[in-house]
Amino acid sequence: MHRRDFLRLLAFAGAAGASLRPGLSAAQAAAELYDLPKFGNLSLLHMADSHAQLIPTYYREPNINIGVGAAEGAPPHLVGEALLKHFGIKPGGILAHAYTYLDFAAAAQRYGKVGGYAHLAALVKRLRASRPHALLLDSGDTWQGSATALWSQGADMIGAQKRLGVDLMTAHWEFTYGAARVKQAVDKELAPIEFLAQNVKTLDFEDPVFKPYTLRSVNGVPLAVIGQAFPYTPIANPRYMIAEWSFGIQERRLQKLVDEVRAKGAQVVVLLSHNGMDIDLKLAGRVRGIDAILGGHTHDGMPAPTAVPNGAGRTLVTNAGANGKFLAVLDLEVKGGRVADYRYRLLPVFSRLLPADAEMAAYIESVRKPHRAKLEEKLAVTESLLYRRGNFNGSFDQLILDAMLAVKGAQIGFSPGFRWGTTLLPGDAITFEHVMDQTAITYPTSTLSELTGEQIKTILEDVCDNLFNPDPYRQQGGDMVRVGGMTYSCSPNAAMGKRINDMRLNGKPLEASRTYKVAGWAPVGEGAQGEPIWEVVSRYLRDKKSIAPIQPSVPRLIGVEGNPGLA
Repeated sequence: MHRRDFLRLLAFAGAAGASLRPGLSAAQAAAELYDLPKFGNLSLLHMADSHAQLIPTYYREPNINIGVGAAEGAPPHLVGEALLKHFGIKPGGILAHAYTYLDFAAAAQRYGKVGGYAHLAALVKRLRASRPHALLLDSGDTWQGSATALWSQGADMIGAQKRLGVDLMTAHWEFTYGAARVKQAVDKELAPIEFLAQNVKTLDFEDPVFKPYTLRSVNGVPLAVIGQAFPYTPIANPRYMIAEWSFGIQERRLQKLVDEVRAKGAQVVVLLSHNGMDIDLKLAGRVRGIDAILGGHTHDGMPAPTAVPNGAGRTLVTNAGANGKFLAVLDLEVKGGRVADYRYRLLPVFSRLLPADAEMAAYIESVRKPHRAKLEEKLAVTESLLYRRGNFNGSFDQLILDAMLAVKGAQIGFSPGFRWGTTLLPGDAITFEHVMDQTAITYPTSTLSELTGEQIKTILEDVCDNLFNPDPYRQQGGDMVRVGGMTYSCSPNAAMGKRINDMRLNGKPLEASRTYKVAGWAPVGEGAQGEPIWEVVSRYLRDKKSIAPIQPSVPRLIGVEGNPGLA
């Protein structure tokens, strides 16, 4: 199907389906949004980056997602009105709310929360009623991101995945529970779900640690799914947790595996990826024979695939958002041993429109009940929207930074550029669970260090290059480190070492040789000591009781005027 035909179909779906017109019942609205016409002879359902969010939440899409080099102005680096225009989505409706940050607080009150595994389970069952052979693929970052996942080392999410009917998965944040825990889960707890990761090997003999691919016959169609774990896990997260394993993109090995499964008769080859969409787009142009890449890591809710040409035809590259907010449906028509046509929809999971699945709801209640009192502890009330997602500070990041600066007595604060974390509306209570939604990791130590101005610049330059290097294969982490207490300018299109300038503290330039007190958390080195960051933030919130409107501190951006990834 040509892109113009797909956009026509998508625009029709937006106009016909999802404005939640006055007088339309929830059942009617759900039918218009979720009852997709059956197409083709092979269906794949796909989710990514749920980050252990078992119950419905709010999740705001970014207003800053800058693309550089060839990525400028192309998916996934489109936000707000630019994204709607590119994909032909009508402004002001439920799909516009799902895919963008626009008028978020008001739209969220109108349409309600998203995700939640009980509502996701209802949608999976609804789709499988018309697609009984459909496989459900999970791109990972599933076992981490909530208090109950941390306290159970991901066991609560494994139980949810199995009840949801996940068939295949790969991983990233799962590895931060440590190699022993991951192997235990994969070998003894995860079945019948298959864990796939072709690019994880032992350091000594380069033996595969996990199964690289699976071959399935789905509705009579031979299908191969190859797993691709996050290639930079030992860089973005503590290496000591998986000290005996190597990762990487492993492009040549991947090509050999594609050729191998084709030789074994696979008519459709899918890469289940946690590379991030920019890496997947580059990879799709360099590895032949992959029909579709179902991706995760960068949390990009892309309404349509990007078709990437290569030596053997084209590869569809998708990314299915985060927090259980979306479920993707890829219907393929396979004829003559090849993919002849397709249909794709990225369905927002609105909890008001999908009655909770009873079995999953009961399971979630059993997981949460022992911890309910702690989870629901009210720490403070927010007067403004609290969110994280975006290239630079979100308001929840700013809150964490403000807490560190106050509690630690620091001049400057650094907070990781994580993409995960839920959103709160003005007037919402901030509970301990909400704090954990932003901080629940296995290396939560808060720190107070003395760094020189030169060292501060080096840190900022290094993280900035991980985000804005024009070569996607060198983009090795999350978003930009969040910075509090100081200001600076950032030139995303500049060369490494020249992006960060005009660093100031209280209006005065930072001195290269002078030392400053810098608070931080989530050190990737082994042996750090200090209280968990959630204790720091919780103590700050209990003292404050009410959090006045927060304006995130964003650097002065240079050279990106008119960039459609910047609103």
